[in-house]
Amino acid sequence: MTHQNQPTPPYTLHIRNMVCDRCIKVVTDELEKLELPLQDVKLGEATLAREPHPEELRQVREMLTANGFKLLEDPKTELTEKIKIAVIELLRSGKVEDLQVNLSDYLADLLGKDYNTLSALFSASEGITIARYMVLQKVEMAKELLEYNELTLSQIADKLGYSSVAHLSNQFKQVTGLSPSEYKKGNSVTRKPLDQLQ
Repeated sequence: MTHQNQPTPPYTLHIRNMVCDRCIKVVTDELEKLELPLQDVKLGEATLAREPHPEELRQVREMLTANGFKLLEDPKTELTEKIKIAVIELLRSGKVEDLQVNLSDYLADLLGKDYNTLSALFSASEGITIARYMVLQKVEMAKELLEYNELTLSQIADKLGYSSVAHLSNQFKQVTGLSPSEYKKGNSVTRKPLDQLQ
């Protein structure tokens, strides 16, 4: 007996460089223009009600490339992107200061993979370690918070999970060449797009 009316399973598009709320809006708008049956869009992925036809998939690839994104069709690349998204979401959630486990345990639990596997894959793909990527993300977020001028350096250090202001300042200077206060005064170092951090 065949089941003719089985519901079509949803189809997830995994998308590289989709790392901010603006990215979500761009991808949502563009997929709607293509009149695809969109169910959900979040960092790194868009879910459609059905698998796109080959011609639709070609249009999706072209649209993503034109907007600075890339359709991920290799499981290893998809996993690397999931690691990036997990780090960014952790920092943006404000929960990094409450994180009772270390980053390696957090990622292993979240992604259901051994951390050594994740780490080797990420380093091979990106040319930097996950820990270094986390530092670069923290520094970019610190720059953003310094520009908003709403929090003290001590509050920023707490928010980003640093043990002290000195620890934040050391990492900030190592990455930017400036101390946080020098950066705040001159603001001469331009912020990098999150998808270009390496």
